[in-house]
Amino acid sequence: MPPKVPLKSKEAIAKAAASSSKGKKKKWSKGKSKEKVNNLVLFDKDTYDKLYAEVPKYKMITVSILSDRLRLNGSLARAAIQELLQKNLIRPVSVHASQSIYTRATNA
Repeated sequence: MPPKVPLKSKEAIAKAAASSSKGKKKKWSKGKSKEKVNNLVLFDKDTYDKLYAEVPKYKMITVSILSDRLRLNGSLARAAIQELLQKNLIRPVSVHASQSIYTRATNA
């Protein structure tokens, strides 16, 4: 008759199960985080001068283009477009509720 193997207690069995490779908790990834852009909420002197010097020469002018190139937030970019439009420095190509496209003012 083979020698008797001492039986493990329930605590010992539970501890062995927890320390096994399947017992480890899954570590969740933090996910990809987009870098926060720090856009202007009000004009400073340099950006305002750049608006009048460069923007009327752009072939296509939209809120997103101004926001990207001049580092403005969307509402400030919309206000800037309205100001340029009133001074006839740019002209509308297509104005829609969701997307407005403007171009430089030409004699045509």
